[in-house]
Amino acid sequence: MEWLADENPDIFLVQETKAKPEQIDLDAFAKQGYTAAIHSAEKSGYSGVAIFSKMKPDHVEVGCGIEKYDREGRVLRADFGELSVLSTYFPSGSSGDERQEFKMEFLNDFKPFAKNLAKQRRKVVISGDYNICHKPIDIHNPVSNKKSSGFLPEEREWVTEFLSEGFLDSFRHFHEDEPDRYSWWTYRFSARQKNLGWRIDYHMVSEALKSGLIGADILENVHHSDHCPVKLNLEI
Repeated sequence: MEWLADENPDIFLVQETKAKPEQIDLDAFAKQGYTAAIHSAEKSGYSGVAIFSKMKPDHVEVGCGIEKYDREGRVLRADFGELSVLSTYFPSGSSGDERQEFKMEFLNDFKPFAKNLAKQRRKVVISGDYNICHKPIDIHNPVSNKKSSGFLPEEREWVTEFLSEGFLDSFRHFHEDEPDRYSWWTYRFSARQKNLGWRIDYHMVSEALKSGLIGADILENVHHSDHCPVKLNLEI
């Protein structure tokens, strides 16, 4: 909470909350002026997303309308005037073939969902943990990880196609060729100290917001979990 007070974002997005609303200290956020929107998984201690904002949303849309994903608390949208902001937690496929298949189903369903939303709302930010590194520059060892979930050819191709549908990777928009910038590190092997990381967290923005982009960054030195915050500065 001290870090949040210092950083003071207008909108603060969280993924993998692993909590029901009643298990979150909403008063602590309210004291800093934040309104909360929360989408929890049906399964306790699993998944879940949240949006905390200084401005009260005009509308909150819980889920993406597909039950098998909404049961897992993976998509949450808040509308602020013409702007729509999504907190998303894409499935991980690292636990085995069944979850990798589920992840690919999610990706195939999410793309038309996002494309349709951008047509309806135009100014859209889709933020969160995508559980995919797009290019070799986004992962510490692309050769040894080429068969790892999160860096599979079909996952990387999905990101390429997603961007071709009218979305921008805001970090790479400002840091096109900057290497060794990651947002997640395994707790094993002293990976964070050695910067053996993956860039799997994104603020993807629709083409209609390109002119309003001011900056984007990864806050590697902020230690709250195995991920670090990623930041988007946008003028609307």
